[in-house]
Amino acid sequence: MSNPWIRTFFIGRATAEILLEKLEDAVTDLLSEVGKAEADWRDGLREFTEEVLTRAEAEQAETLIDLSAEGYTSRGTASSKQVERNVDELRAEVARLRSELQRFRNQEAP
Repeated sequence: MSNPWIRTFFIGRATAEILLEKLEDAVTDLLSEVGKAEADWRDGLREFTEEVLTRAEAEQAETLIDLSAEGYTSRGTASSKQVERNVDELRAEVARLRSELQRFRNQEAP
């Protein structure tokens, strides 16, 4: 069996088998890494979500305490004097911003 065609056939077949085995190993390793990365990503997302919720709850509790100190009841309503004071402060701030904007526009005019 020294026929070179038969020898070439078996060499090609062995080469193909080895390449397929290596490809299979590479794909398996890749899928394993993808699975690990997905698990890590999900853990990171879960931790991030928990951190966001914890921080939001803390800020909400702090805001409720601040609102309570400013005359708001636990139901989120305020005394009429507090509302009037807040509205007046907001109006004054809007007026101040309008005047600043007008002054800025006048400086920009050629």
